[in-house]
Amino acid sequence: MTNWLITNADKLTLWVGAICTIALYSALYKENRFYRLFEHIFLGLATGFLVAQTWTDVLLPKWWKPMWDEGRWYFVFIAIFGAFYYFIFSQKHSWISRIIIGFYLGVASGQAFQVYANDFWPQIQASFKPIIPHGAVTIAGKAVKALSPADAVNNIIFMVIVSCVMMYFFFSFEQKNPIVKSSAKLGRWMMMFTFGAIFGATIMARLALLIDRIDYLLNEFGAQVFGEASGPKIVFMMLLVLMGIVLYLAFKKDNTSPDEGT
Repeated sequence: MTNWLITNADKLTLWVGAICTIALYSALYKENRFYRLFEHIFLGLATGFLVAQTWTDVLLPKWWKPMWDEGRWYFVFIAIFGAFYYFIFSQKHSWISRIIIGFYLGVASGQAFQVYANDFWPQIQASFKPIIPHGAVTIAGKAVKALSPADAVNNIIFMVIVSCVMMYFFFSFEQKNPIVKSSAKLGRWMMMFTFGAIFGATIMARLALLIDRIDYLLNEFGAQVFGEASGPKIVFMMLLVLMGIVLYLAFKKDNTSPDEGT
């Protein structure tokens, strides 16, 4: 048995990958136990991998080895404070867990503010762009690149869009002025274009994942299991039949009336 598993390990891996792919994409038809089974398997594997990665990448090199090998005995208090989290499961002593949770939230909030200041403040500063073409100059000892007429037009468009979007979120007074109202409306349209582009990029990312899985089924699973010549064609026909069955069941379910179903 062991020799057979070693000999056919590659083919078994291909079969497992193909079955997992079909199982996870079966949720596109409807919620089913087949999908739920593999969903729980993936979640269990991901959780186990996360625990192992936390130990090997964080706890072992940054806590255990400094404490055990380098003699930093005071690192043991980190484990004690970390154990405070588990008091959340005690109704009587749950207040102990709030101490470490509050400390962590304070540290995380400070780091989040630091990240916000480092990432977004430079963006605010960069939003102030020159709109008049000029040559290369030096201002206060700092070299400023030349601005061509085309770049100036781009900066003007950028400033108009930023101003209109900000006008849309300006609620200090009612927007009755035609200029303010039109600017806010243009800002809303610009945001809709942006959200549409983001949604389109998300769809493209999902399609890239789908194409990768189809490529796996055709060119890896099909070619190595059924042969390079006819394997991809066989798997392609199997996928078409499977899609046909799914569409038939979906339309059959939609066309069935409540009376006929009972």
